[in-house]
Amino acid sequence: MTDTPETPVQAAGCVLWRHSPADGAPEICLVHRPRYDDWSHPKGKLKRGEDALVAALREVEEETGHRAAPGTPLSMVKYFANGRPKEVRYWAAEATGGDFTPNDEVDRILWLPPAAARNRLTQPRDRMLVDELLVRVFEPT
Repeated sequence: MTDTPETPVQAAGCVLWRHSPADGAPEICLVHRPRYDDWSHPKGKLKRGEDALVAALREVEEETGHRAAPGTPLSMVKYFANGRPKEVRYWAAEATGGDFTPNDEVDRILWLPPAAARNRLTQPRDRMLVDELLVRVFEPT
């Protein structure tokens, strides 16, 4: 397939969560990207031929320092970035261990309760993923 300006950039990421060490309630990890001065979920572009879930877990570890156990798929988010369409596939993923080290791409992370995470996210399109995580992972069926 030829890459053109109309070809969507393919990316993947996770809504990374853990049980709070203090009380066991869910917390969501947000990353701060100094380049954009925004708060978002960890995500990034797929490498050529890379599986989307593999890319999502790679990006989580690169950006947060945490390994993750993937869970249910979440919605694909579509938007324009730098004049090109972008499609980001997301999964719910539970953090299984690791430590954050600031880097050029991500200088801070925050673990926040869902309502605080939703409010801190820069893009409204990222907020719906928090809502979806709560329904798909934490509400009884």
